[in-house]
Formats: sequence, C-alpha cells, structure tokens
Amino acid sequence: MVNLGKLSKPATVLIEKISEAVGGVFRPMQIKRVAEAEAEAERIKASARIEVSEMQRRAVVRLFNEEGRKQENIEKIAINATTQLEDSAKPEDIDNDWIANFFDKCRLISDKEMQDLWSKLLAGEANQPGFYSKKTINLVANLDKDDAQLFTNLLTFKWLIDDVVAPLIYDKYHKIYNDKGIDFDSLNHLDDIGLIKLRDFVIAELPKITKASYYGDEITIGFRTKNNNDINAGQVLFTRAGEQLIHVCGSSKSEEFKQYILERWRKSGYILSS
Repeated sequence: MVNLGKLSKPATVLIEKISEAVGGVFRPMQIKRVAEAEAEAERIKASARIEVSEMQRRAVVRLFNEEGRKQENIEKIAINATTQLEDSAKPEDIDNDWIANFFDKCRLISDKEMQDLWSKLLAGEANQPGFYSKKTINLVANLDKDDAQLFTNLLTFKWLIDDVVAPLIYDKYHKIYNDKGIDFDSLNHLDDIGLIKLRDFVIAELPKITKASYYGDEITIGFRTKNNNDINAGQVLFTRAGEQLIHVCGSSKSEEFKQYILERWRKSGYILSS
C-alpha cells in the first residue's frame, strides 16, 4: 500500500498518472483478477455439463502466481522511481501510451539491479517528459543483465568533447579496453543490439580552443589553427538509444585511461591544460 500523503507532490502525481494510464497499478488489481478467476472456476463447477479438471485448477493457481509476481515487479519499479524525482519533475506530462508501453515491458523484470535501471528510466522520463523514446524502452526490454553491464563498462571510456559524447575506442585489441571486457566481439555485440555503431569518425569544425571533460575533469585542448580543427574520436559512436541510456547506467572513471588519452593527444600535437 502506498500512502500518498507521505510523498512529494511530483511523486504523488506520478503514481496517479501511472494508475490512470495502466488501470490502477497501486490498486489491488491482483485481487480483482483473483476474484474474477475464482468466479469463473465457480461457474465451471456449477455447470452440469463441464467438469473442472485438475489441470484447469492448476491453470488458475498459475494465473494467480504469475499476476502476483508481475504486480510486485511493477510496484517495486514505480515506488523506487518516486524517490528519484526532481522538484521540477512534470510526471503529468508523460504520454499515457508511453507509460502503458513502459509497464508492459518491465512487468517481467524481477532482478534487483535491472529493476533499478527501469526505475531510473521512469524517473528520468518524469523529470524530463519526452526524453526517452519508446524505441529505447523496447530495446532495454530485450537487454539482459550481462548486456547492461557490458554497456556500463563501455561508459568508462566516454569523453565529452565540445558538445559530443563519445567513447574513445582507438584500438579494440589494447589491454586498457580488454581489461574491462571491451574487445572486438563485445563491441560487435553492442552494435548488434543497437547501442553503438562501429565506424571510424572524427569530431570536426572545432575552434582553436576546445573544451573536453572526463567525468568532471576538465581539459582545454589547444590547436595550432584558428578554426575547422578535427579530433580523431576513435571507432565507436553511440546510437540515439545509447546516448539516452548513458544517463541511467552507472559507470566510473579510470585515471589510467584518462592519462592514456591525454598522452595520445599530446603525441598528436595538441596543447593541453587543465
């Protein structure tokens, strides 16, 4: 049971919005379904021409158990999301079809860490309605725990250069990447599931002085020409879904990797300063 009086206004609105969109997530829907199933069983038994078999009774019990587990998953994800709402959240602006699709996809998720991921998605959409596309939600529904961990490992290598976020993967066979499970096979897998694209690319048209940052560590890159400068950004691009999931996948920095990148840039002739 959820005591709405103890929740912040955005959290209360989110719960009300969810209940409106998916038929009362926080109402005892499982009890309603159980009652309907029991009534159906009684109707079957009351019919002189139909005998309730043991198999039918087992089917009813299975229905009770399955719906109960789905309801528990939904409520855990939703309640956890309410604790991550910003004061400026606008859950009332979330599209009803988005919510219905979201809970249709997450109701089977029982793993605690994956539930946390789904809660972050829901809270993120409430904080900024329209941010997460339904395509991204559908992609996450097909991720398993190992996929999520692999993508989180990849985020160790992301930099922000100018306004571009990119994982700087220069050599798929280098130990610094392989130690985090990032190699030829894993990158191809992330490409196959739609989180990245494998291709050589550059960040172009940069000014003489360009800002870059790595997990809050700011670096100034100085070029020798005034405009139209390029940086080789490696072999991996995030897809739109990948860019959106950056915000909900926890990851950590590596000082070793930071120094690896800075050394590459120095050898390329860039002038660096903190």
